[in-house]
Amino acid sequence: MNYHVEEATIERFTRELIETPSPVSYYEEIHPLMERIAQQLGYTITYDRKRTAYIRVEGEDTSKTICVGAHLDTIGLMIRHINDNGTLALRNLGGINYNNIEGCSVQVHTRGGTTYTGLLACTSHSTHVFDDARSAVREESNMMVILDELVYSAQEVRALGIEHGDIISIDPQYHYTESGFIKSRFIDDKAAVAAVFAVLEDMKKTNRKPQYTTLFAFPLYEEIGHGGAYLPEDVSEYVALDIGLIGPDYCGSETKVSICAKDNYTPYDRALTTKLIELAKAQELSYSVDVFYHYGTDASAAIRSGNNVYAAAFGMGCFASHGMERCHISSIVQTAKLLYAYLMSV
Repeated sequence: MNYHVEEATIERFTRELIETPSPVSYYEEIHPLMERIAQQLGYTITYDRKRTAYIRVEGEDTSKTICVGAHLDTIGLMIRHINDNGTLALRNLGGINYNNIEGCSVQVHTRGGTTYTGLLACTSHSTHVFDDARSAVREESNMMVILDELVYSAQEVRALGIEHGDIISIDPQYHYTESGFIKSRFIDDKAAVAAVFAVLEDMKKTNRKPQYTTLFAFPLYEEIGHGGAYLPEDVSEYVALDIGLIGPDYCGSETKVSICAKDNYTPYDRALTTKLIELAKAQELSYSVDVFYHYGTDASAAIRSGNNVYAAAFGMGCFASHGMERCHISSIVQTAKLLYAYLMSV
């Protein structure tokens, strides 16, 4: 059986999700969006104490529970210190590459609920002023955020309600081209969440149930390594939906779904990975099988934390991951179709 998902639906969900900020641990905006989408599709969101969002769908066979994870969090920043001149010193949240976010607009999210905009800059920010403007290494110690406010001291910044530990999100700069490319930050992993919603929408329209009871999990800590660390005890399989990498050693592309055989921590379960490969073949999908190095998923986090599950991972091919990313819509469609086939399989 061939499974159908709406391309336009995937793009719409991807845009909505990407344009809603959710750096590691920051859930105040993304959770209401998740609840609204789930409600529109006829599903209910629940949460655990790690703020992981869940949608549970009863299967034709309720004797087994599988889990499909697609993380909500993105890389971002945290205020480490408010400098005397009113600029903000930073701490990374996840695998930040400052070389490709310098000059970006950002948002500062205070604990009081107020949001301020700013600019991410190097301390040696201008070739007209600094001899090392070109050569200075772009790293945490010499990057800063300048607020778009008339503040010039730490006291003035604090008067706005900004404090150490506040979260900073980066402008995603979402673009969708006529040729079908999505160019944006945070395709990792918002496109996978969109793929889940596209499948859930079609399941509801066609009155289908997954073969087994399925827990869809949307963690908030994948980018720092422990998003999938906790799983409910009834889960026996964990499949992470996450980006596939593109590079000289890999077979993936922006139009394929990439099945991960091994990440930087562990090989994935052979039988479950083989099942995904056979499903991709049966569905005549454009796919690759890859071994990734500088890369991990919530599936390996689940294994590392001692969960007794079979683990696997697959997802859309993504160019320039953790930068200004690019992915063709067809890759997300392929990912959604492989997910659909997996959910319906025995």
